[in-house]
Amino acid sequence: MTTDVRSELSSEVDNLLGRLGVPADRYHRGTLIARTPITGDILGQIAETNAADARRAIEAAHAAFLQWRLVPPPRRGELVRLLGMELREHKEALGRLVSIEVGKVLSEGLGEVQEMIDICDFAVGLSRQLHGLTIATERPDHRMMETWHPLGVTGIISAFNFPVAVYAWNAALALVCGNSVVWKPSEKTSLTALATQALLQRASRRFSAQGGDAPEGLAGLIIGGRDAGAVIVDSPLVPLVSATGSTAMGRAIAPQVSQRFGRYLLELGGNNAAIVAPTADLDLTLRSVAFSAMGTAGQRCTTLRRLFVHASIYDDLVPRLKRAYESIKVGNPLAPDTLVGPLIDRAAYESMQAALAKAEALGARIHGGKRVDGIGGSDAYYVRPALVEIGHQAGPVEDETFAPILYVMKYQDFAAALHLQNAVRQGLSSSVFTNDIREAETFLSVRGSDCGIANVNIGPSGAEIGGAFGGEKETGGGRESGSDSWRAYMRRATNTINYGKTLPLAQGVRFEFD
Repeated sequence: MTTDVRSELSSEVDNLLGRLGVPADRYHRGTLIARTPITGDILGQIAETNAADARRAIEAAHAAFLQWRLVPPPRRGELVRLLGMELREHKEALGRLVSIEVGKVLSEGLGEVQEMIDICDFAVGLSRQLHGLTIATERPDHRMMETWHPLGVTGIISAFNFPVAVYAWNAALALVCGNSVVWKPSEKTSLTALATQALLQRASRRFSAQGGDAPEGLAGLIIGGRDAGAVIVDSPLVPLVSATGSTAMGRAIAPQVSQRFGRYLLELGGNNAAIVAPTADLDLTLRSVAFSAMGTAGQRCTTLRRLFVHASIYDDLVPRLKRAYESIKVGNPLAPDTLVGPLIDRAAYESMQAALAKAEALGARIHGGKRVDGIGGSDAYYVRPALVEIGHQAGPVEDETFAPILYVMKYQDFAAALHLQNAVRQGLSSSVFTNDIREAETFLSVRGSDCGIANVNIGPSGAEIGGAFGGEKETGGGRESGSDSWRAYMRRATNTINYGKTLPLAQGVRFEFD
């Protein structure tokens, strides 16, 4: 890629950030370097938040929470509705910025912003549906119920691969639940964070113009690396920390938050698998596997990484997969015909190559996986997605490598394949491709997949916001986005009201005196 194209990207980012409301001095006067994986070039230099300023942001968020919790939930929903409007109006600009800063193909960058819009819509409806139960009581003239109250400051720590959608999953729900938020984005995606923050500030101004009251500090932004995140994790003013990232990150965060009896919501790694049974529709399977394994250059937590194919159809499906892998265009993610963009950085490339070397040492046959020359320059890392035929699940197959590697294995017995699918440390997402109702229902049953997401005839990636998102085991156990995930952002109180004139005690206890 030529110097002219590189300078065009930098100029385009300046233009996009200007349209999104980010002043130039926010990303040209700091020490944290923002790069684009498209060329590896520098796009900006952002000022990092020091520990004292991070603590002040949390204190401001706590003060804002004390006011915001008193605002009726539907009014809180109005602020989120206005954020959704800002996102609709600026979808193209923010989506393109996501693609430039992360390296996603343009449709995925735009799709991520659409996901933000969708969760805003969901949260607005939720703001009129927050509810508790009325519970049967054994005592006459009594009523027992549960109520849900705002929790406090929600700390959000997000990863590079979905730099704005995961923030929106958390922030939209937290805000309608009556919480304030403090966000520490990945240091690799600070520009999209600045842009998202600017749009939320615009929404807040529109909210105030309508007579609403969005307190100062309601949504804070902390820019920096691990030290910045540690301030959120350690703060007693942050009762909930929602963190998305690696299992190693989760292992560090969980005990720190637990030590102060805070709550954590973790969405960590995923070594996701799919089983292709003899009755599977192979045309549908081919398209689904290709997207799930190669989309986002294999850098989704729900990326398909292991594929178990029944021996009777292996020689039908796998050659077709190889051809798909060979035909997929790898290149500039802003080009309309590109389907696979670059890896995020050199470390991701080296991790991929190390995993492939280990697989080769185990006797695997590797198709693809090499670096693509002539795109982006020496600091950009474009690779052909790798399809790896391997005889058994061992070594790198049991680990999550955040890159486009698909390990393919034969199986004979469905129960054995299901056992292998579950025999990894993570439990995020899974799929089965079958037209056998017994296999499909078994896969979804208590004897089936042990993952938080289990699909039939659709791949493990590309979840909608309506369902709860998250997984088990080393994936962390947290749930974000849809369904009843809102409960994680609130505290529950059980209430008993005596509207009679006597005092019957539960369980037949008697306590009489004159």
